[in-house]
Amino acid sequence: MSEIDASPTLSRRCNWANSAPEFADYHDREWGFPVADDHRLFEKICLEGFQSGLSWRTILNKRENFRRAFCGFDFTQIARFDESDVARLLDDSGIVRHRRKIEAVINNARCAVELVAERGSLAAFFWRFEEQPMDGQQAQIRSTSPLSIKLAAELKKRGWAFVGPTTAYAFMQAMGLVNDHAEYCSTADKVAEARARFIPPK
Repeated sequence: MSEIDASPTLSRRCNWANSAPEFADYHDREWGFPVADDHRLFEKICLEGFQSGLSWRTILNKRENFRRAFCGFDFTQIARFDESDVARLLDDSGIVRHRRKIEAVINNARCAVELVAERGSLAAFFWRFEEQPMDGQQAQIRSTSPLSIKLAAELKKRGWAFVGPTTAYAFMQAMGLVNDHAEYCSTADKVAEARARFIPPK
């Protein structure tokens, strides 16, 4: 296996990725790489909402259960959920059973349908908030940014719930709207290359 294909060693990952075994693959293959798929974007912003008050480790370990429970985060299907679906989800021990967060996903799915009708795709909307490349030495020292504050305000204006500036910034970090890998992290350059090749949806 060539060096570029090898996974980063323990010492060459962002520090947070070494704090739990399941974080390594997520860090190496997903976190920070640009995403244009609407279902993945919707999934991530919903899971960040579920994480509020909890750890990402808890949510990541339940991610497949969330996908099953929420139709693969197909927001066109979720938008049709009713109170019987809320009851079903509250009875699902595989996910986080929090009524307000569950109802927020359904609400946000309906908002997503409206946004797609207006903008053509969620990706076209979210990628308007792309951050400029950061100095790797400054990575992960902030939990919000001016653009995450702006994104959260725009979503709130459109009726979305459980999407504050911190949640919005975590979403932006994960979906590649900002490269927040540390300078010493061997994935940082791979993400930078992927972002350089990426053509934001219009």
